[in-house]
Amino acid sequence: MSQDSNTSANEDAHRGPRHVAIIMDGNGRWATQRGRPRLFGHHAGAKRVREIVESCPDVGVKYLTIFAFSTENWKRTQVEVAGLMGLFRRYIAKETRALAEFGARVRFIGDRERLDAKLVSLMNELEETTAENTKTNLTIALNYGARDEVARATKLLAEDVACGLLDPADVDEETLPKYLDTRVLPDPDLVIRTSGEARISNFLLWQSAYAEYEFIDTLWPDFSREEFASLCSSYGDRDRRFGGVKK
Repeated sequence: MSQDSNTSANEDAHRGPRHVAIIMDGNGRWATQRGRPRLFGHHAGAKRVREIVESCPDVGVKYLTIFAFSTENWKRTQVEVAGLMGLFRRYIAKETRALAEFGARVRFIGDRERLDAKLVSLMNELEETTAENTKTNLTIALNYGARDEVARATKLLAEDVACGLLDPADVDEETLPKYLDTRVLPDPDLVIRTSGEARISNFLLWQSAYAEYEFIDTLWPDFSREEFASLCSSYGDRDRRFGGVKK
């Protein structure tokens, strides 16, 4: 468990979450219900992101991580995948200034090797432009899969062992997180999945070992700042013992 996780465990259980991770599900169904193509729903979902990011300071959330595109999403139709990649490029180009002015620091996690050069360039530019911001930390999981992340981290760890930079005897549960994409982030306190599905879909598996979960029926384009605030508020009512027993 990371230092941030230990800090979370020792803090008052009746507080709001510091780090919220969201699986933004239901864009396609939202569009289908309206007789529109799935990409219409993805565009609506992208607009919702800004509202939730801007509401984070109001509810005490310092870190927000959103699941934008998984390693499994490449299985979707070529039309939808191409449309999503175009949407990501337009979203980043459009939102860079707004996110920077708001004070959000943006990071991307996931494997960038399969993404096109233009998109990666925009991602790098957004990260660099917002690097000094401190108001909110927005992390976007793009071409991300937790198993893939752990596999890549393990490969890097093994390379350090092979090079003599790391003694195998020193490897413990504190070691691997230093190689994960999220190594500079605290573990999530609360994970929310919209759209009524009750699974975590290969998202932040290592980091969410002690996270609280909320599976809600709301489709992502309908997810409001009021519902977000309500979920963050109810988190503070949970009894978080981290494997221990309250005295």
